[in-house]
Amino acid sequence: MALNSPHERTAQKLRTRHAIVTAAAELLGEAESPTVTQIAAAAEVSRRTIYLHFPSIEHLLLEAALQSTTQESVDAALDDLGDEPDVEHRVDVLTRAVQELFFATEKEGRTLLRLTVDAPREGPADQPVRGARRIEWIERAVEPLRFRLEPTQFERLVTALAMVVGWEALIVARDIRALQLPEAEETSAWAARALVRAALEQSSIARPAIPLPPRAARNPSGHPQDI
Repeated sequence: MALNSPHERTAQKLRTRHAIVTAAAELLGEAESPTVTQIAAAAEVSRRTIYLHFPSIEHLLLEAALQSTTQESVDAALDDLGDEPDVEHRVDVLTRAVQELFFATEKEGRTLLRLTVDAPREGPADQPVRGARRIEWIERAVEPLRFRLEPTQFERLVTALAMVVGWEALIVARDIRALQLPEAEETSAWAARALVRAALEQSSIARPAIPLPPRAARNPSGHPQDI
């Protein structure tokens, strides 16, 4: 079946990436260091597909290790929000949970950033090389705005939030501003709330909030696991 829209194509890429990371994580639990060939076979993809999604095997194995050990706290925080309609509150909760998680894995995050920067880019220019799990979290947090904002406005909000939530924002706070976790976390949460307010103020669609759909109907990307 042809993928007709950019969203469908992106969702398919994220599902493939999820399958690769999941296969690598499972193999890590069985062997010390699985090979690209082993991961490709377990994920039912080609070696070339793996290198289109990951610049190196080290990059993939680090993301797989992080998936195996770190992400339950953010998922739980979002689950606890349920159908909370206040998006400023939702992104505040998300941001604090992510920044606490990323603070605990700061060393691994710096390594992942270095691997991303140092590796040659093999895949298409419009294909992200990491961060799919973070985008899933952000999209869950701002889901009540999906039908209140135009699609381009919604996507811009997700992109802007990705700039203030994550290792990159934490490294700026730590290295450039010498902040400790509480102040860094508060600053990121303040910025995230401000971005939500700005998106709503600039929206040309004045639509009331609508209830969130059941969780099973959300996230067509297939729950990618890298961050």
